Amino acid sequence: MHNPGTATPDRFPAQDRFADGAQYIAGRPAKGTSGRTHAVVDPATGEEVYTYDLAGTEDVDAAVAAAREAYPGWAGATPGERSDAMHRFAAVVAERAEEFARAESLQCGKPLKLTREFDVPGTIDNIAFFAGAARHLQGQSAGEYSGDHTSYVRREPIGVVGSIAPWNYPLQMAAWKILPAIAAGNTIVLKPAELTPLTSLLFAQAATDAGIPDGVVNIVTGTGKEAGEHLVGHPDVAMTSFTGSTAVGRRVAEIATATVKRIHLELGGKAPFVVFDDADLEAAAHGAVAGALINTGQDCTAATRAYVQRPLYEAFVERTAALMESVRLGDPFAPGTDLGPLISHVQRDRVAGFVDRARAYARVVTGGEAPQGELGNGAYYRPTLVADAAQDSEIVQSEIFGPVLVVLPFDGDDEGIRLANDTPYGLAASAWSRDVYRANRATREIKAGCVWVNDHIPIISEMPHGGYKASGFGKDMSAYSFEEYTQIKHVMFDNTAVARKDWHRTVFGDR
Repeated sequence: MHNPGTATPDRFPAQDRFADGAQYIAGRPAKGTSGRTHAVVDPATGEEVYTYDLAGTEDVDAAVAAAREAYPGWAGATPGERSDAMHRFAAVVAERAEEFARAESLQCGKPLKLTREFDVPGTIDNIAFFAGAARHLQGQSAGEYSGDHTSYVRREPIGVVGSIAPWNYPLQMAAWKILPAIAAGNTIVLKPAELTPLTSLLFAQAATDAGIPDGVVNIVTGTGKEAGEHLVGHPDVAMTSFTGSTAVGRRVAEIATATVKRIHLELGGKAPFVVFDDADLEAAAHGAVAGALINTGQDCTAATRAYVQRPLYEAFVERTAALMESVRLGDPFAPGTDLGPLISHVQRDRVAGFVDRARAYARVVTGGEAPQGELGNGAYYRPTLVADAAQDSEIVQSEIFGPVLVVLPFDGDDEGIRLANDTPYGLAASAWSRDVYRANRATREIKAGCVWVNDHIPIISEMPHGGYKASGFGKDMSAYSFEEYTQIKHVMFDNTAVARKDWHRTVFGDR
């Protein structure tokens, strides 16, 4: 089933690419066989823009079979051949950058300026990085570690990778899953979120158009309960990579463990934003607003808990609230829009519930409501600042995933770092100080996979992204991610048989 919905060509220029279905298996689009449909909804208007047939278990089986069939040829290609194909891949995505940007904005509600300047260029940069990394898959040099034996370590691809990506950054998450896997010689089946399949499908089509062989990149768009769990538990899938909530991550790990496959989990976050009393207040307030509101707060590394040393506390609250009130909500495709809607009305109501319950024990300084008028049909929620909540309260401890920042005071440095670490999560954090020793201590003692100093949120392809504690394990991006999609093999030679041969006569004859 294909229903193009109500999106106009200027908002959805690539809609014809989805006419044959929302599955992509063995280099071709296909329709799902579950017998059920799902709609992609523009969260800015509440209107359906694309209706498609969901994948069932048969589609997952077909995609895994295609990936398994493609694996020997792709794994056997030289690193240079894989690299060349991926450089062509980057070029195709760059040529279609506007299609990607508009499709991402449409399905997610992201401001178009964000997808144009961040999501799509970041994805192209990721392809280029892993295209280069494909030529640097190295083991260890040979050496004699045991008597007359020489050993070395080979790095080899793992096989078919089954990945599940979330709805908050569908294009970038597809890239973070697909690129290191295929650069290392694996093949992949990716299940995007049902809400946001469009750019993952465009990404797979671009891979085919760039000359990456059929079956190397496959997409199945179905529910987590049916398609996702079947993919994770599939006996022919050698590795599972999942990004999403900690609760679902536990379920993924449970299923994957039954077949003893490798697991990569990037899970929830509750990033602390620690402002010491010598920090640049203006820079910290601007950083807090940018860090809290990026992608309408639907970012697992978003600044969610600001701990501000008491001498700066009230001034920080006042300045941050003023900056939040200047943020412009609007149509994601309008040039002046700073903040778009949440992904759905369900998510908006979930975020509102956290804030409404917090009114009983904290101060809602600004925001805390959905706008009315022309934005009323969309899933919009105003930037919200909550102050004076207790450390053990729901709004401090739970992942909200919306445009909400909670601010709490602290006194000494020890207390600030202790409070920053006082959640189950450990994905990202930031520390704000002009004292290099103070900042360095924070980077050592805050338990998170990334700690920024005097900034919050930037990421780069060359550096790893991944968490501590309940935020999961494994890294995205960087050479660390690349290595995770490989397995290492110890090779050992017995040198004694070679030593007994008269190699001199073999080479030079009887002279």
